[in-house]
Amino acid sequence: MVRLIRWLALLLGVFMLMARPALAQSILRDAETEAFMADMSAPLVKAAGMAPRNVEVLVINDPEINAFVAGGQYVWVHSGLIAQADNVNQLQGVVAHELGHIEGGHIVRFGEGIREATGVTLLSLVLGAAAIAAGGAEAGMGIMGLGQQAAMSKFLAFSRGQESSADLAGARYLSTAGISGRGSLEFFKKLQNQEYRLAIPQDNSYGRTHPLSGERINVLREVYTVDPAWDKPVDKALEARFERIKAKLVGFVSEPTQTLIKYPESDQSIPAHYARAYAWHKSAYPQRALHEADALLAAMPDDPYFLELKGQILLESGRPKDAIAPLREAVRLTNQPLISVLLAHALIATEDEANFAEAEQVLRLAVARDRENPFAWYQLGVVYERRGDTPRAALATAERYAMMGQHPMALRSADAAMQGLKPGTVDYLRAQDIAMVSRAAIEQQRKKR
Repeated sequence: MVRLIRWLALLLGVFMLMARPALAQSILRDAETEAFMADMSAPLVKAAGMAPRNVEVLVINDPEINAFVAGGQYVWVHSGLIAQADNVNQLQGVVAHELGHIEGGHIVRFGEGIREATGVTLLSLVLGAAAIAAGGAEAGMGIMGLGQQAAMSKFLAFSRGQESSADLAGARYLSTAGISGRGSLEFFKKLQNQEYRLAIPQDNSYGRTHPLSGERINVLREVYTVDPAWDKPVDKALEARFERIKAKLVGFVSEPTQTLIKYPESDQSIPAHYARAYAWHKSAYPQRALHEADALLAAMPDDPYFLELKGQILLESGRPKDAIAPLREAVRLTNQPLISVLLAHALIATEDEANFAEAEQVLRLAVARDRENPFAWYQLGVVYERRGDTPRAALATAERYAMMGQHPMALRSADAAMQGLKPGTVDYLRAQDIAMVSRAAIEQQRKKR
């Protein structure tokens, strides 16, 4: 029975490798953002008849105002959409629409022009020389190469009927969840203004796959304005979290000069301090970045994400020992795997062997909860290697390469791991699984040539 289950798992792994579309976009991974997206979308997911734990809302690093679904129960939201949204209600309207595509079974198909993914990489919040020189810039909020994770929006050609169906389904989810449709209408008006700027005629409906925003506004207005939730105000706590996420995102993806214009020193709000901390850190002004982080902690000393920010600034500024305390506290308060990996990075970066045992423990717990973090596996491999456990270092490396789609390297590392692991153990069987899936993927690639 155990062997049958393992073979089913292998088949599922091969299927997932085949099913995930590939392209050269990127997603942004951040503990706070992912927690916010989950909480923000949970009522809508439940209203759609789906389990929140099975649906993920992720952010793509793309300035365009767009969102789409692909690769199962995943909603992909462009960073540009969040930056342009005025409030959380508008974002909820977009997510509700995309859930309509999932619930409606609107399958995305791609042409032959999409090449296979070459890898998935988690990069750091800041792409500064100091972080890169440290050899570990992947920690914290990062850019993960989408690889086999999602699909570029220009390949999404939903029919006009599917778009209209998703509009109405989204309106139903908002109503069931007791959330106003005002934000949905407001955001459609933003899209309509964009169409005007691009000079897209409103009567050119058949020239496009998606219905034009003017048409959709007219239909949805009639639905939303009679809904009992129409006049319901935006959740203040959720709105405050949205403003933080938006500022964090702007600080990360925008040029520092643009961020500092948008959030000037005269603005002493929490979101402004947040955005400026990222801007100064990206500009290699660690003391100014720390000043902003300390201002945040003065206002909210037990906020785990502000502690994470301070720890990351210290770590990437060459002060790993000083980074450990705030990162330990952040992990204690949230136990978020992405923050745990950042703590492990700081522990390893001290190059103090006394810290390696803690780093290993932290990393093992992190990958148990979130296996889709290549940098976590890289760090775990480093710890094993430094402690003389070469077979497990090879296994961690195999995990990382398998996730990145580098199947020959994954196979080589898995074979090396099996040479030193005891047959029949959990680690040996895992290495065997990676080797078998990698061989199948390599054979599939060979046949396509």
